[in-house]
Amino acid sequence: MEGVKAEAREGAAVARDLLALGYGGVPGLASRDASCPDFRALCAQLAAELATLGALEQQREVDAEVLSAGDGPGAEEDFLRQLGHLLRELHCPDRALCGGDGAAELREPGSSLRLLRFLCSELQATRLLRLRSLLDPSPRPPLGEGVEGTGMVQELGLTLQALGLPRPAAGTPASQLLQELHAKISELQPSLPPGSLQPLLRSSLDAPRWEALESLSQSLRDQYHCRRCLLLKRLDLTTSAFHWSDRAEAQGEAMRAVLIPLREFLTPESDISLAHVLAARADLSRLVPATSVAVRRGTCCAINKVLMGNVPDRGGRPNELEAPMPTWRSRTEGGGRRKTGPQCWGRKKKKK
Repeated sequence: MEGVKAEAREGAAVARDLLALGYGGVPGLASRDASCPDFRALCAQLAAELATLGALEQQREVDAEVLSAGDGPGAEEDFLRQLGHLLRELHCPDRALCGGDGAAELREPGSSLRLLRFLCSELQATRLLRLRSLLDPSPRPPLGEGVEGTGMVQELGLTLQALGLPRPAAGTPASQLLQELHAKISELQPSLPPGSLQPLLRSSLDAPRWEALESLSQSLRDQYHCRRCLLLKRLDLTTSAFHWSDRAEAQGEAMRAVLIPLREFLTPESDISLAHVLAARADLSRLVPATSVAVRRGTCCAINKVLMGNVPDRGGRPNELEAPMPTWRSRTEGGGRRKTGPQCWGRKKKKK
């Protein structure tokens, strides 16, 4: 009985959020799931506004749909596949919704309400950020200036923005700032699903372990720096091969205008540090095989079933190209111009 009342209260709260955002209420939200066309259409409208306001990281075409709300065969599968990509792109903390089997999770009681609550909260935050940028169009300087405004200070500014905290005044002690961050995170933590903030590294680190971890991190950075240099060199050689053709002479400037900005963004240095290890959550270690049924349901296509026909033999097998050894035969008697016998070496006498 308590579960039914809690679900009814959650449905009423989601309905109020939708009404505040300007979307008409959908009756019976608690019983709707991805199989309902009205539910898919409502989620598609919310996702479309998020994409219009620039809340999504992936660049899409102007008329491209973020979520498909069709009614034809396979519409539910397409919706669930696109929904999983959308939730991962929005960094949804509810791992059950954006996991491998989203269809089964959405059929559970209350899952549709959790999905709508998350989309509504994301849309509300996006509208507030958009309104703030319209009211104050002047660019905000970083917390520090020059070198001090990069790295750790920049990450701190993004953390404050994500938590909705105001920018600290100049001269604020670091201890006071950390206390405010801790209080805000402790306030928001009960609203997250249980187990969503379990750290991946659970053992305590003393001074020797910190040194060993730093040494291991430095070794990995050096190794991956070498690997990235090799891959970037291969990329440079591959792209330079496209400039050898006759057609590339006319399109050389256009090709360089496209490739050079992309190439400058790729650097051999890695930005992974020990802070990423400490901030990693336990769900990061959950590996989904690329050949699993849930993943292949969204990645398989008709071209996977096309088989290559017979191709011409290009050779290149060293064991078939080995030159034959010459055969030696013994000399036959009387076969040569000079008779066999002892050879006399010396200068010939001149005929008189």
